[in-house]
Amino acid sequence: MKNRITGLRGERGWTQAELAQRAGVSRQTINAIETGKFDPSLPSPSGSPSSSA
Repeated sequence: MKNRITGLRGERGWTQAELAQRAGVSRQTINAIETGKFDPSLPSPSGSPSSSA
């Protein structure tokens, strides 16, 4: 699925910070979503992997 957030945000004239505030997330989250480094549809891990050393 293509990410349309950047285009939709631009149509409204919103900055990443404005969209983040409206969505209740950080600007960094908006940036990560727009650049494809974050997929909000995936659950976040419940813990970090343990080392087996």
